[in-house]
Amino acid sequence: MDLAGQLLRLLDNRLLDPLEILLEDDRPADAIRTLLRHRVAGWAETLEHGDDTAAVHVIARLIGTLYPGDDGFHPPADWWRTPLGQIVVRRVGHPYAASVSLSTAGAMLGISRQGVHDLVRRGRLPRHPDGGVPVAAIRDRLRTIPPTEESP
Repeated sequence: MDLAGQLLRLLDNRLLDPLEILLEDDRPADAIRTLLRHRVAGWAETLEHGDDTAAVHVIARLIGTLYPGDDGFHPPADWWRTPLGQIVVRRVGHPYAASVSLSTAGAMLGISRQGVHDLVRRGRLPRHPDGGVPVAAIRDRLRTIPPTEESP
């Protein structure tokens, strides 16, 4: 799935489907779906090719809207393998964590937990004092090493 497709699916599932249920009418949600198709294309373009400031602004709005909560944003490790997760880690790292577990780092990098362990052991990634991996180091590595066919 591409980034725009993932965003449309998330917006539909988390915002529009509940709106249809609440209103018992699909017409308002259908009108919003049409608008979102246009907006999502622009957001995806900004996230993939725009400047960092604009991309971070879009990321903040999307995460605040799609993943609301008082406890911060802590997605499961596999979320980082999705197109949105990959854009977020490349653009901002993790919005609420300075370090992540080896499993989450692996998902962010598109490799296994053991692969991250090997990178840390060989000095290619630093170890955070809490035992995880600094998110800034993951982001920096992703920015300098282009994605491969195996990694998103």
